[in-house]
Amino acid sequence: MSTRPPGRAPESARAWLKSLAHQVASYRRGAIVAGTAAGLFTVLQMAALAYIIDRAVISEWTAIDLLPWFIALLLALGLKAIAQGIQAHYMARASLAARNEARSQLTNAWKTAGPVRLLDESAGTLAREWIDHVEALHGYFARYLPQMSLAVFVPLLMLTVVVWFDWLAALFLLLAAPLIPIFMALVGMGAESLNQRHFEAIGRLSGQFLDKVRGLTTLQLFGQTEPAAELLQTRSDDYRRLTMKTLRVAFLSSAVLEFFASVSIAVVAMYVGFGLLGYIEFGPAPQLTLFSGLFVLLLAPEFFQPLRQLAQHYHDRAAAVGAAQLIVLRLDHLQSAGGQPEDATFTPITQPPACTRNIMLERVSVRFPDGRTGLSNCSLVVGQGESLALTGPSGGGKSTLLHVLAGFIKPTEGSVTVFCEPPGTEPFAWLAQSPYTVHGTWAEHLRLTTPTASERAMIRALEAAGLGELLRSRPEGLHSPVTEAGLGLSGGQARRLSLARVLLSEARLILLDEPTAGLDRETEQIVLAALQKLTGEGRTLVFATHHPSLLGLAHRVLTVQAGEVSHG
Repeated sequence: MSTRPPGRAPESARAWLKSLAHQVASYRRGAIVAGTAAGLFTVLQMAALAYIIDRAVISEWTAIDLLPWFIALLLALGLKAIAQGIQAHYMARASLAARNEARSQLTNAWKTAGPVRLLDESAGTLAREWIDHVEALHGYFARYLPQMSLAVFVPLLMLTVVVWFDWLAALFLLLAAPLIPIFMALVGMGAESLNQRHFEAIGRLSGQFLDKVRGLTTLQLFGQTEPAAELLQTRSDDYRRLTMKTLRVAFLSSAVLEFFASVSIAVVAMYVGFGLLGYIEFGPAPQLTLFSGLFVLLLAPEFFQPLRQLAQHYHDRAAAVGAAQLIVLRLDHLQSAGGQPEDATFTPITQPPACTRNIMLERVSVRFPDGRTGLSNCSLVVGQGESLALTGPSGGGKSTLLHVLAGFIKPTEGSVTVFCEPPGTEPFAWLAQSPYTVHGTWAEHLRLTTPTASERAMIRALEAAGLGELLRSRPEGLHSPVTEAGLGLSGGQARRLSLARVLLSEARLILLDEPTAGLDRETEQIVLAALQKLTGEGRTLVFATHHPSLLGLAHRVLTVQAGEVSHG
């Protein structure tokens, strides 16, 4: 796993959350309006309930007399439920839109960094960030943000109603209300740091677990399975302790908030009770009736409910800020790297006035942050339909040149155009030294680059790649399973399956990095025949190789050594 550089401060993480919130402001406003309407219907519901009890006890109304008020009570309940449903809908839409935007930014950052830069990152950590860290934003946008406004509007609405009936009871509520957010902030101060450490711990654990599983064979060969298991056990135990610490803070916060809300409601209940009994003669107490006292008492829990919900959702905020800090670190790290050196001065060029359908490199240089030189002042023209071989010692710059043509690395200096477009603009085919397979079937593997390919086209590509006999021997045919590690195929067969994917593609540019490395002679001849067929179709091939037979396939051979390109 790589070590992350220092990233932006927590304030920048909050600014990033604020920018996401701005994009979903319309959904948030809808949730606030619906939530305020639900609060209004709650007031009407409590008023109807208090009036029914007052009339039934004091005036001894019959059920028939109270029927209109029962209907009003049911109507208020129904409208409240509808308003809450609309509120939930808008809250869910806001969360979904914000999370989609966050994932889009991460995906774009991955794209900007390119596959070469992402090789330094743990796949487990990246997957954890894209899934769990983004999911941690849900509560912030779906609950906390709307509740911030509802915790102001709804209590003010109810406080206004209570003032109308009894200003002294309203004063009790008003004095108790600030205690909840004050203690919410005090108890939750350390929650953000705990949540960030929690996400970092699970990210490290996920990455290390995936790395150990992928390298299980190597660990077994060197007798390191026990130390690896002990390391995972230690990390798991650290994560357990951190999780329990986070839960302790959450439970402590909830207990404190429930205590103050309960005490405040009890004070109002005592005032109403003693006022109705005539023990309190101060202020409006002598004017208390069963209706007004019961109405105020029923509204007291509802007055604190939005504040209590805000306190509960405060942990959603802490979790979101903790996750956002890690996401912002990742965005900064990938976007600043972007597949190019830190001191890069390269700016994308515009299309040349006299554009030709060639690949053109003009004075291209690539310098890496560690001081290495990938390419030095390279100028090159590759004609459309040409087959170009790159040879030279390992580490000389062949792969770097291929990565520049693919758009995986941006040059530090110079300009590159591929068929009059920036590299990577048009689809291209890529075959690396290690074949890439996916967990699925042969058909799913082949359709990675050509989703609309027919079964007949896939069979032709497999035949051309020398897998026709193997395909016919498999009962499931194109639907034969293959794993991410290529389980069920030999190394040569996996390479040919990836070659079939290249053959199936209609890309005009094909880039290959040591396509015949590690292959037996039979498989090598199949690959050579397939590449010769591609050359005959007028496609442009650029490949790095040391193999004499493959060099004979090329129209031109260039030697790449110490970052400099010369004719071979």
